[in-house]
Amino acid sequence: MRAGRAQAGVVLLAAGGSSRLGHPKQLVVHEGKTLIRRAAEAALSLGEGPVLVVLGAHRDIIAPELVDLPLRIIEHPDWARGPGGSLTMGLSAMSSGTPDVDAVLFMLCDQVRVTASHLRALVDTWRTTGAPIVASGYDGTHGVPALFSRAVFPELEALSPAQGARGVIAREPTRVAIVPLPGGGEDVDTPADLDRLDPRRPV
Repeated sequence: MRAGRAQAGVVLLAAGGSSRLGHPKQLVVHEGKTLIRRAAEAALSLGEGPVLVVLGAHRDIIAPELVDLPLRIIEHPDWARGPGGSLTMGLSAMSSGTPDVDAVLFMLCDQVRVTASHLRALVDTWRTTGAPIVASGYDGTHGVPALFSRAVFPELEALSPAQGARGVIAREPTRVAIVPLPGGGEDVDTPADLDRLDPRRPV
């Protein structure tokens, strides 16, 4: 933590069961690293507040990918109820463990276009604009990775398990700053996505 400076923690949401893919997307290898490791290292590279990773499905085989990294793993047993539960659990863990955190940046592990520099741009935009929400802009929408200041925490805490952060982002557009993320909609949900990610991958 940097004394006297607003602090942003990171919550990496990685609890899903990858049902459409058929095996854990968190362990898909891209550019020499698993998606979960790649995302966690990008989050840690910010050097900001704590990094928390919410795991659920396949936790026992995913957690070893992170064992040597300075982050905290949060286990979400009810991950199957929807993404909102993972988000609120991560936020609760961040708020209780670091009560003076000023903002939380939420990210996923399978958005392959997300880089450390994009995460840095989100945090820097928050600091320079003072916007309560800083979201990524792609494919005609605004979504994660997205940073939410403390003033927005109650809205996130009120999400149902089936809801995600996008509704909070869209609720009041005037309070949202946008950082473009070209290709931000490219994620890993299906075998076809894997083929697009790596056309040379053996069938």
